Amino acid sequence: MNKEYYNNNAKSFVENTLNVDMTNLYDRFEKHLKKGDKILDLGCGSGRDSLYFKNQGYSVEAIDYSEELAKSASKLIGQEVLVKDMREISYVSEFDAIWACASILHINRMDIHVIIKNCARALKNGGVFYLSFKYGNKEEIKNGRFFNFYDEVSFKELISTIDNLEIIELFTTVDVRPKREHEHWLNIILKKI
Repeated sequence: MNKEYYNNNAKSFVENTLNVDMTNLYDRFEKHLKKGDKILDLGCGSGRDSLYFKNQGYSVEAIDYSEELAKSASKLIGQEVLVKDMREISYVSEFDAIWACASILHINRMDIHVIIKNCARALKNGGVFYLSFKYGNKEEIKNGRFFNFYDEVSFKELISTIDNLEIIELFTTVDVRPKREHEHWLNIILKKI
């Protein structure tokens, strides 16, 4: 996990991510939701996505492992962001949806099964789960942060070991941040069955 990095770089991280246009991803996720659904923003970072979902009429619970990002996001969204390690979440059938945008990618392959199983347990039956990874099939430390990359094949292998989740969408996108057009992302929407 990259807690120290995000605590030390919270201000620049928020500045670089807060105004990124996520419309395409929101649209793909929201077609599986109904107004008033309860969403867990898992690793909420700047709070950008939590704020969007709140403004669309959803109930949002936001968590982040970084105390500094949680403070900043709390101010932005006007509610407390909980400081939690996603490896230790213990919700049971509480959420209609989970949004994990560029957050679970910081979990190593030894621990990722735990996170995904915890998320499945946190979802109500029929709930949806969005997650994204840098595109590839490797783990690396880059500029002081750990990243776990998946492609279609490696992610399908991972999810095949978890009984109650099925893939409903699997697609790639180009990074929408300026000067990041060469970076690609694997985006997944899962459903609890």
